[in-house]
Amino acid sequence: MELSKLFISVRKPPNVFAKPCFAFYNSAESNSIAEQVALSHTLQSETLKTLEWSSICKKLSKFTSTSMGFSVAQSAQVPIGRTQKESQKLLDQTSAARLTPQPMDFSGIDDLTEIVNVATSGQLLTIRELCTVCRSLRAARELFNKLQELSSVGSSPERYLPLLEILQNCDFLVELENKIEFCIDCSFSVILDRASEDLEIIRSERKRNKEVLDSLLKEVSSEIFKAGGIDKPLITQRRSRMCVAVKASHRHLLPDGVVLNVSSSGATYFMEPKDAIDLNNMEVKLSKSEKAEERAILSLLASEIANSERKIKYLLDRILEVDLAFARAAYAQWMNGKCPIFSLENFEGGDYDEEDETLMIDIDGLRHPLLLEASIDRFSGNLDLRSGDAVELANKNAVVDSRNLLQAMDDFPVPVDFKISCGTRVVVISGPNTGGKTASMKSLGLTSLMSKSGMHLPAKNSPKLPWFDLVLADIGDHQSLEQNLSTFSGHISRICKILEVASKQSLVLIDEIGSGTDPSEGVALSASILQYLKDRVNLAVVTTHYADLSCLKDRDNRFDNAAMEFSLETLQPTYKILWGCTGDSNALRIAKSIGFDKNIIEGAKKWVEKLKPEQQQERRGRLYHSLQEERNRLEAQVERVASVRAEIMNIYNEIQEEAEDLERREMALMAKETQQVQQELLDAKSEMETIIEKFEKQLKTAGRDQLNELIKESESAIASIVKAHAPSVNFPGNEADQTPYTPQFGEQVQVEGLGGKLATVVEQPGDDETVLVQYGRVKVRVKKSSIRAINSDGKNSISSSVSHQGRQGRQKREWRSNLASIKNEEEASYGPVVQTSKNTVDLRGMRVEEASIQLEMAINSSPPYSVLFVVHGMGTGAVKDRALEILRNHARVTNHEPESPMNYGCTVAYVK
Repeated sequence: MELSKLFISVRKPPNVFAKPCFAFYNSAESNSIAEQVALSHTLQSETLKTLEWSSICKKLSKFTSTSMGFSVAQSAQVPIGRTQKESQKLLDQTSAARLTPQPMDFSGIDDLTEIVNVATSGQLLTIRELCTVCRSLRAARELFNKLQELSSVGSSPERYLPLLEILQNCDFLVELENKIEFCIDCSFSVILDRASEDLEIIRSERKRNKEVLDSLLKEVSSEIFKAGGIDKPLITQRRSRMCVAVKASHRHLLPDGVVLNVSSSGATYFMEPKDAIDLNNMEVKLSKSEKAEERAILSLLASEIANSERKIKYLLDRILEVDLAFARAAYAQWMNGKCPIFSLENFEGGDYDEEDETLMIDIDGLRHPLLLEASIDRFSGNLDLRSGDAVELANKNAVVDSRNLLQAMDDFPVPVDFKISCGTRVVVISGPNTGGKTASMKSLGLTSLMSKSGMHLPAKNSPKLPWFDLVLADIGDHQSLEQNLSTFSGHISRICKILEVASKQSLVLIDEIGSGTDPSEGVALSASILQYLKDRVNLAVVTTHYADLSCLKDRDNRFDNAAMEFSLETLQPTYKILWGCTGDSNALRIAKSIGFDKNIIEGAKKWVEKLKPEQQQERRGRLYHSLQEERNRLEAQVERVASVRAEIMNIYNEIQEEAEDLERREMALMAKETQQVQQELLDAKSEMETIIEKFEKQLKTAGRDQLNELIKESESAIASIVKAHAPSVNFPGNEADQTPYTPQFGEQVQVEGLGGKLATVVEQPGDDETVLVQYGRVKVRVKKSSIRAINSDGKNSISSSVSHQGRQGRQKREWRSNLASIKNEEEASYGPVVQTSKNTVDLRGMRVEEASIQLEMAINSSPPYSVLFVVHGMGTGAVKDRALEILRNHARVTNHEPESPMNYGCTVAYVK
């Protein structure tokens, strides 16, 4: 089968003929195009082998539904896009397949390649093979109809368009399918009489001839039986001719009969009666004619298939493409993969526009696909996903199971983040051995290949990375005794070939660059190679233990560093990448933890001090530790910010609720004050009318000398009434008696801005003339001038005069109103009494002393105006009695009561 448009091919890089800069690269000038292409194929194949691409394909094969798809995946011939457009098309197909509400049925589709090849060679096809062709064509057509049905039903029919486009231009050969169905009954695997007129005539004549022959043989056999020539009538076939059985002693009963066969004992002869000879001859003739006609029909159908060879193979290719799309979708669904996004379309080596893009590669939580598969297989019992319908299994069960498995695996393998900025061309990864450098680099290579082939990635969010035309890797030991290559020679020889074919869109992966030779020369050569790569590839990722390579970033912003994190506490790697950092090998620490003699370790440290400048080593060490501390500090700061934000949101919600209730309370207060003023006016009017009536009565009986005294007495009485009912514009208290007042921490004061309500000072007053007070659960900062102290008797200072009874009565009413308001406010500040884990202290199972300590601590740590649920149980009653005693005597507990009449094992305490 040809899949020329899908199978992997190597794209000719744009700089194939670029003149090299290295001395060992001079051989490229003499290479022909064929050699370049062959070298690209070779390096790409070796890279696929190094990155274990075949293992990924074998995992994918478990989700295929056809034998064609399984064979392609098992042989690692999964299509990889040759251009970014092709890769995006494959990704769109995968995403569309994941959206289908139900799995597609591929059960009737077989690989017809061999059958078509047999028909093309001119050979006859069997009835079974023809039925296979018919069934596959019908199943392919039904698959297309199902996709069309899905696209016509949903609100977004365009989402299935990538799948429909695959089969859009296919010829499903309905006419060929109908011809096969017309000629062959596939249920019984026989050619039907209607296949041709000659076949129908031959079978009709043969049927009549056979009926006559059977009738004759039955009559002869019955006569032989009656004559005692056989134990029971027997009609059989010998030498393709119908005959009867007769005893050897009675063969005379069939004169002129032909003996066709004799039994092994010789006792029974199988003879053809004379009258049956012509009928048998006709049967043989008609049988041969029927077989010849059937062969002609099979030959005709085979030629029809041979003539449709191109259409059938094209259809099979498209069916394979659909099968692989659904296999990729099921694979992605099984591992909860995310669709990658290609950054910077059609990038041909120009500069990045940093206004449009900030990160060239942005992948969160990437897990190595093979390590992920191994862990899932281990936890799931290595299920065979090809048993039954693989896609249905993935859609119905596998994705749910895999998500549960991923949660149960405790982040194994460790997810890795890739954050590579735009403009970066070379990334140098350093760190300890077994720290995960190579595995992380392989993950990036496999991720690039998977995205090119349309697979979703085992990562979080929306992974973004460029499209690479070639992924070239130098990982592992390439020494060869046959080719006389040492480790270093094999390593550098492969790098030379990579440089020869890499292009501006290539990804180059080099493990332990420059290793296997003298360190000083290895560093020099490695630095020169990296300087060369930065101008000729899209991205190069290398791992190294050479600290000097990490310094290239200081001189060129196209370089970037990364380090594998290493825990100094556990002396174990965490397998996480720290971008922008430089890692230490930690060889001496690891050797010490293994158990090396301390003299060896000390000697090694002395050698390190000789080989590395002391100041540089100390600076790098201090820098590393400071970065670690800064990282920990930032993480702690993030947690504190999140906590403060949550607290602020709670306070904001409380203030919002208070603000919503403020208008209602203000209107109620105004109505109450209006009612009081009206009542006082009525009282003052009544008192003055009484004084006037008394004055008028006394005026009638008083003499001239008493008139002035009566007038003065009445005026004085009326003035007293007016003064008693005059409004007080000042804050409660006598202004003459007020002195500058500074509240103390924890003191209760009256706040003018809160309507004279009581509040508690929760912060020591400073020099800014403001004080932080708490009213209910709300904290607010107010001016000192708006705060008044409460007198020692617990009442406001009220200027009273014994001689003015009206004013005194009014002030008493105001005081009682204020006390009632304060009491109601305190009761309302507790809010709803709802039990939670935070306001519950459980004393059950404790001794009395331990329970006392726990209860005291819970009360003291409770916020003001809160409720505390004390679960003491019943038991012997000792813990309960002690708890109730503490609640009765504690200064912060204003009241306590059982939770409910049905639950005496829990007491609710109100904390002030």
